[in-house]
Amino acid sequence: MHLPGAQDAVAAPAKVRDDRLAADHPDNSGKAAFLLRFGFTPAGWEALPAALTRHPLTNPIVRASQAPEGKRYRVQCSLRTPDGRTPCIVSVWATETGQAPRLVTPFPG
Repeated sequence: MHLPGAQDAVAAPAKVRDDRLAADHPDNSGKAAFLLRFGFTPAGWEALPAALTRHPLTNPIVRASQAPEGKRYRVQCSLRTPDGRTPCIVSVWATETGQAPRLVTPFPG
């Protein structure tokens, strides 16, 4: 099963640009180093939200749970990267009634 509403999924530019690709961000936990290895860069940050919003279109949900604000979904495996490799990642998505799924976080799978 794929993420409901995956065609409308949103990865906020600020989250991607200022957090996931910033090695010095306090909440990064090494995610930038992982992503940089596959050709994502701060200068070309637009490639990451594009890849992340494609991720739930082509990979299955591996876990769904109820959260106070709605549902959370984990989607796992292949992410298309700028260097052509397809590492396995987990992307976590939040959905609220009537809203498009929004990226919570990606991490190595």
